[in-house]
Amino acid sequence: MNITLLKNNISAIINDANLKSNEKRQQICDVLRANVSYYDWVGFYFKNGTKNELKLAEFSGKPTSHKIIPFGKGICGQVALSNQNFVVPNVQEQDNYISCGIDVKSEIVIPIFVNNKNIGQIDIDSHQANPFSKNDEILLEYVCEKVATLF
Repeated sequence: MNITLLKNNISAIINDANLKSNEKRQQICDVLRANVSYYDWVGFYFKNGTKNELKLAEFSGKPTSHKIIPFGKGICGQVALSNQNFVVPNVQEQDNYISCGIDVKSEIVIPIFVNNKNIGQIDIDSHQANPFSKNDEILLEYVCEKVATLF
């Protein structure tokens, strides 16, 4: 994974005045999934209005039935409450895990903040066990900072 190249690609997408915000987020999902071999599903979830739940927005990968996730449920729901990055090396070891498919072995979720408020997150599923490193957190935190500028 070339973090510098990916950051440059993300910045170019964010700065493209010809794209709408949702198109930018979709392109980010597509670029991340295409360029990081172990990113098998990449998606954004955002707070669903005033409800204490997340709603699926743009994603790249197999369609999921998890379009709405209550706060506290699963990895994404936990991040909505904790406001902390959550790296899960092995999803089978998590009691509060929502299975998105039999192939998913690990997950990383990074919150998105606007004015110090958690408005959503980026969620990555991998079919490999324990592939995520500090570099993934650095890259995805950067992505979230850039996506926050769209709000």
